[in-house]
Amino acid sequence: MWGVALVPMVIAVAGAVTGVFLPRFRSRLSSSASLAAIVSVAATLAQSAGVARPGPGSGVLGMVESAALMVLVALVIRYAPVRRAMVSAPIAGLAASVWLLRVFAPVSPLEGVGACAFWGLGALLAAAVGGYLRFLDARQERAVADARLALRLRLAGDLHDYLAHDISEMVAHAQAGRVAGDPRQALERVEGAGRRALSMLDRTLDMLHHDRPLAPGGDLGGIREAAERFSAAGPARVDLRMDPAAAASPDIAALAYRIVIEGMTNIRRHAPQARRVDLSVSASSGILEVTMTNDGVVRAPGPRRGGTGLPALAALVQARGGELIAETVPEGWSLTARLPLAQSPEWSPAS
Repeated sequence: MWGVALVPMVIAVAGAVTGVFLPRFRSRLSSSASLAAIVSVAATLAQSAGVARPGPGSGVLGMVESAALMVLVALVIRYAPVRRAMVSAPIAGLAASVWLLRVFAPVSPLEGVGACAFWGLGALLAAAVGGYLRFLDARQERAVADARLALRLRLAGDLHDYLAHDISEMVAHAQAGRVAGDPRQALERVEGAGRRALSMLDRTLDMLHHDRPLAPGGDLGGIREAAERFSAAGPARVDLRMDPAAAASPDIAALAYRIVIEGMTNIRRHAPQARRVDLSVSASSGILEVTMTNDGVVRAPGPRRGGTGLPALAALVQARGGELIAETVPEGWSLTARLPLAQSPEWSPAS
């Protein structure tokens, strides 16, 4: 009887072909595999019990059906939800293994189990292939998610470190102009800080639009300019001591500048009554050292949500092989960064 062998074969092949070539139907793979397996097992039981007789070519049809069921096993394990795959894949693998009983009459139950187990090795191989492909898919998804997270965190850190400094400077100039001083001069300084904030936004948007790395912002020369702007924006005065011979690569110089403006931003936020800021930038023995100390601390800056601020800077410094130390000092706060200018055997960060 052709129908008993043909119907399960057609169902199994249709499910396998649909799963391979029609991705939009892969959400129904577990149902297709379960249906094909149930029909296949029913056909096997019918022929084994003598209810239906195998027709000419039943062996070939059975082999095609078994191969299609193995493909369904691999597809289900790769694409189907885990809970559904745990049910439909074993059923399809069992159906692919026992079809042999339609054309083979074992002399003992043990021989039948052995023959089905041998044929079931193909189903196990298909399951292994599907599981491996699912692992590769999951690893790729994790890699993409990690890359996106790293990009978001970097953008958040850049926007926080640069924009927060410029915006806090705008606020400080506005407050100073309202209380005392020349309002026109205060507005000009607010305008300058606003232009720097817009420039940072433009660089970030340009990086996003053109898919290229964000260029380093700031350098050692910018530290002097930042110190002058900070002194002009509030009651605290910056006593800057910079080694004239200090030189660093663009990345290290930009990181040093970033540390300085983060320290200044924290002073505005957490030490509004500060009157003195000692800032030192020096280079020796292959190390660029930045030290900032201030008085007037009302509350110590702590970690913020999202990994911005000092925790993010500490991670960046550590990635460069340096160390960042933030600690309280008598009546104030101290921030010290040591950055290796190059791979120097004299440099071994203790943090």
